[in-house]
Amino acid sequence: MATAGDPVTLTIDGRPITVPTGTSILHAAAELGIDIPTLCYHPNIAASANCRLCLVEQAPDAAADPPPADASLTGESRLLSACRALVEPGQTLFTDSEGVRRSRKGSLKALLSGVDLSEAPDLASLLTEYDIQPNGHASRADLPVIDDNPYYIRDYAKCVMCWRCVDVCGDEVQLTYAIEPGERGFHVRISTREYDGIMDTTCVYCGNCVQVCPSGALKSRTQWELEKQGIVKDDRVVETTCSFCGVGCGLEVHVRAGQITHAMSPEDHPVNQGWLCVKGRFGWDYAQSDDRLTHPLIRTGERGAGRWRRATWDEALNHVARRLTEIRDTHGSDALAVYGSSKCLNEDNYLLQKFTRVVLGTNNIDNCTRLCHASSVAALGLSIGTGAFTNSLDEIAENDVIYVTGSNTTETHPITALKMKAAIRNGAKLIVADPRAIELTRWADVHLQCRTGADVPMYNALLHVIVRDGLVSEEFVASRVKNFNAVAAAVRDWTPERQEALTGIPPATLERAAHIIGKADKTAFYWGLGISEHTHGTEACLTLINLALATGNVGRRGTGLNPLRGQNNVQGTSDVGAIPMYFTDYRSVEDETYRGFFEEQWGTKLPARQGLTTIEIGQAAGAGEVRGMFIMGENPLMADPDLHASRRHFRHLDFLVVQDIFMTETAEIADVVLPASSWAEKDGTYTNTDRRVQRVRPVLPPPGEARQDWEIIAELARRMGRHLGLDSPSEIFDEIARVTPSHAGLSHERLDREGGLRWPCLTPDDPGALWLFGDSFPTADGKASMHAVHWRENVEVPDRNYPFIFNTGRVLYHWHTGAMTRRSRLDDAYPEALVEISPEDADRLDIPKSGLVRVSTRRGAVEARAWITRRVAPGTVYMSWHFAEAAANLLTINVLDPISKIPEYKICACRIDPLETRASRQSPSLTSANA
Repeated sequence: MATAGDPVTLTIDGRPITVPTGTSILHAAAELGIDIPTLCYHPNIAASANCRLCLVEQAPDAAADPPPADASLTGESRLLSACRALVEPGQTLFTDSEGVRRSRKGSLKALLSGVDLSEAPDLASLLTEYDIQPNGHASRADLPVIDDNPYYIRDYAKCVMCWRCVDVCGDEVQLTYAIEPGERGFHVRISTREYDGIMDTTCVYCGNCVQVCPSGALKSRTQWELEKQGIVKDDRVVETTCSFCGVGCGLEVHVRAGQITHAMSPEDHPVNQGWLCVKGRFGWDYAQSDDRLTHPLIRTGERGAGRWRRATWDEALNHVARRLTEIRDTHGSDALAVYGSSKCLNEDNYLLQKFTRVVLGTNNIDNCTRLCHASSVAALGLSIGTGAFTNSLDEIAENDVIYVTGSNTTETHPITALKMKAAIRNGAKLIVADPRAIELTRWADVHLQCRTGADVPMYNALLHVIVRDGLVSEEFVASRVKNFNAVAAAVRDWTPERQEALTGIPPATLERAAHIIGKADKTAFYWGLGISEHTHGTEACLTLINLALATGNVGRRGTGLNPLRGQNNVQGTSDVGAIPMYFTDYRSVEDETYRGFFEEQWGTKLPARQGLTTIEIGQAAGAGEVRGMFIMGENPLMADPDLHASRRHFRHLDFLVVQDIFMTETAEIADVVLPASSWAEKDGTYTNTDRRVQRVRPVLPPPGEARQDWEIIAELARRMGRHLGLDSPSEIFDEIARVTPSHAGLSHERLDREGGLRWPCLTPDDPGALWLFGDSFPTADGKASMHAVHWRENVEVPDRNYPFIFNTGRVLYHWHTGAMTRRSRLDDAYPEALVEISPEDADRLDIPKSGLVRVSTRRGAVEARAWITRRVAPGTVYMSWHFAEAAANLLTINVLDPISKIPEYKICACRIDPLETRASRQSPSLTSANA
């Protein structure tokens, strides 16, 4: 018997081959160029051998000729499933013997006779090869096409019963279990439990069943609708990168008759291995929405009251250039401010920040990182010298312990969640720290259900147990960490019993989590906005980092400090300098050396003072200090906290320009609106959450007169008297690489040739860094710093008048302010705002299922339906902020973390008033009381 690592030599169809131990017969044959038919086999699913098409025959030892036809029946040989059976030393295998062909013919006849194989030519050719005639009695031609959802159809006449879809939906990938075998015998088919419609199941519409279907039985609804019109051939298929969360999944986008029909994914893509979520698979249709802006608009009359008129590009750009120049020359450069966009390309944002500093003369530029992971970046910078994902998504498979906090990963980063589920199936332990019983808690070894806003006590107490019980990584701390003793002293009084009063976590539960972390070799920490979007977000992140440093879980493969980025290019937007305090590579604008370098590169004097952050810009507008704004692809009048205040601030502006693809809530009050390009029209790069820079390629031309974002910026600069010297996305990226050491080895040409690469990538032959800080940290002395953090109470806590904690976030089917997903079929799955409330609170308030409620804070009120669920603990309600008609940010509080300047989105005090009760239900009207 071969042992792990030994080579194995065998013979297949008379040809010898040597392969590693653990190789399947199927893969060994493929290396010889021998094609073995398969049906159920898929490279990214564990082999099941259900279809039996891949059978090969193992002959008696050293047999030179194929066995006779009945050898497997008499026991002289064995039939093996090539997809599942592993090679053994000295095997003699035949892939096309008489016994194999007889068995294969029987399987083909049972599985495929009577099936419509018009979209599976390889399978149809097998029927011809094996002389199998259609069986009228087994025909599936009269089976229905099921089109009971907006995303994909199920054509049972084409189903070959390979079970791939069941495997993907179940144990192998999703763990969703929405479909299963139904009926019996010749009538068996893939169905839903109790034969419900798919929208009544646990289906999350990821479409991964569509991805693996070999016969066309499952396909995108848009593709199916076009095929019914006779449009069956792709015009082109474009490889690009998804436009939603920060995972950075690869897409193959199919275009027919000038429109996108469906999105698949390369099965060997390094980020997502062919799997997608509902947004990546089906959420692209916003790019073809009838609501797209297609020509420039100029307002006539007062902002918010006048009318729009169509303008030419010359007229619009000249008007914008004149007004921005007037404000700059009259009131000074800092009277202007700019918002970059994490939905846009690295190239767009780099040129925008260059325009801001070179042409406008200010550092007042920021992006949505200020509203999400600014606290994470600040804390990582204070502790280890830089603020990015220290490891990679690839390494989730190597984690012994996966620690997730403040991230509803299955909804906000579904493909990352798939990687976590796979690691858990392979033995990793999972700890989830979250106020809600999110889906991941189903697989958690420990759920730390901490009260919202009490992260600092929880992490101080976890570190207390680590220190108390001798679980500190002494060697790592001694050689690579500063200030450990001071932090250990600071947490001495944070006993498990003390933290329970603030967090609600039982001491034994907390101690179990600490021991799992402390005793594991490799723990990786993954976190989302639930920990960072607080007035003490930086402090909470510092305590989490303390835990990782004390246990030696950074600077090694398979460990790490890994903030999960929410937008497709929020990492890259900050990397290229679209933030008020840094140039590219996070080099301070106030540092004379760095500033001097960029002055030399750009040929002009640059502003020396750090600019204003996102919320500070709005406040300065309200105070009359910022008079003009240019906003690219952001929607602050849905995204900012306390929208009442934000709307007042923006109305004080003398001039507002919005460059976007839709007439958003912010665009509605602008003086000029410039139609820009969506993801589907862009040519450039995004940088994903683990620092991987990837190409984005145009799928469609911009609609109407819409233009590329970078082109608009470049032309505006020229009309303001400055040529920025960059005339294509590749030229812009080449300049990014020239002025950004971490990107020096990157170019469009190299990314096209090799695929995505992670920074730091220092030379043209540097493969990029999978994980960081193996020898030292990027600090003055190469060591990380721990920080003692003292607990501060939340700014606004429940009281008699407002007795509930109000928490906000995202849901699977929508994204940020809803500007894109609410113009997509995604809205069909989640068409209205819901307020999550516990059964105990619903009973106490007499709220019926889906009953209409009013949620009020000291800032306003909205109305929405109640979702009665145990996801939230009693005393807490949760609401997403994607819905303008029930805008959650009308309720949130506008106070900032003093270090990162991030707003407090995650906790304020609210009241719930039922608008209908169980005793007397009325027809609800979903309107916002203060929208």
